[in-house]
Amino acid sequence: MRDSSEHLAARMVGIGFGGTSPSADARDLLRRGVRNVIFFARNVESPQQFFELTATVKSAVAGPLMTSVDQEGGRVLRLREPFTLVPSMRQVGQAADDNLAYAVGRILARELRAVNLDMNLAPVLDVDTNPSNPVISSRSFGGSPQLVARLGASLVRGLQDHGVGSCAKHFPGHGDTNKDSHHELPVLPRHDLERMFKVELPPFIAAVDAGVAAVMTAHVIYPHLDELPGTLSRTIINGLLRQRLGFRGLVMTDDMQMKAIADHYGFDEAIVLAANAGVDLLWICHSPDLQNRAIDVLIRAVESGKLSRQRLEESARRLDVVMNQYVNPPAAKLDLSAIGAPEHQVIADRIEQLAGITIGIETEDPTESFVRQQQT
Repeated sequence: MRDSSEHLAARMVGIGFGGTSPSADARDLLRRGVRNVIFFARNVESPQQFFELTATVKSAVAGPLMTSVDQEGGRVLRLREPFTLVPSMRQVGQAADDNLAYAVGRILARELRAVNLDMNLAPVLDVDTNPSNPVISSRSFGGSPQLVARLGASLVRGLQDHGVGSCAKHFPGHGDTNKDSHHELPVLPRHDLERMFKVELPPFIAAVDAGVAAVMTAHVIYPHLDELPGTLSRTIINGLLRQRLGFRGLVMTDDMQMKAIADHYGFDEAIVLAANAGVDLLWICHSPDLQNRAIDVLIRAVESGKLSRQRLEESARRLDVVMNQYVNPPAAKLDLSAIGAPEHQVIADRIEQLAGITIGIETEDPTESFVRQQQT
């Protein structure tokens, strides 16, 4: 029997929730068919508690459920001590060692897998070409497309070779913006395809060649490509990413509650545009009302002919491929040996030594700041 439209629609919606145990709203959404959950620092008290939380969420449904997190390094670390405080990607870029970038992927994968996490929404593959960029900066490997491509592909392999899916972000490039898409809608008016194939796109091409499981879209407008931001653009997702770059994996959005989308497009319209553009997974990280509404919008869009059922089935197939490769059932017991392991710290120290700079673990994480705003 074919999946119902509700089940297919629910699979396209990824959710987050507040607190250190699954909320009643989250459990209701899982019953509707949601099978993707993202976690933030708000969900974490200790490795033991977090291990039990992810196991509880995975055990709440029959069949696979994918758990995700942004564990990039530097200022974007949802899991902090006693987990290894992985240096920023800028420091990895300063070290400029492919083997160390691969080792960072291995470290992240081992520690994430220990607490039942399947997908790391990393690495950032934006090229850091704008000193005024308020959101990327030290999250990027650097200002050289070749360096970002080389180290990014190595980190992707390090993650995926050790059992955790990798997500390259933010396609087709957020590195030259002077606005933070959490709060504003960036526009890059000078970025035509010739420039983008020289600067923004080489890291994503390298990640596709490395077999990256997923790509996350940017809430950024590129007027030479489309009047719509990347997340809502069929030209960018289906045309550029899928047809020209040959990507066959999972396409996911940045949070659809970010103001670059929420303040400029009606919620219902944005959901349908993104789905029609070729997005497979819509992250809605904070509001249960909007999470449920997104499912309802997708169902109505199919019923009205604004969205084809084939589009939902296509996304389901891509989700199945990634889940079959990276989603595990919850581990039987917590094994703390990988978390903050001494050999992991040796790698982190070596990166800082080679980088010649000590940025430290920055505290201003733009996403966590946005998460706090959503909770007030």
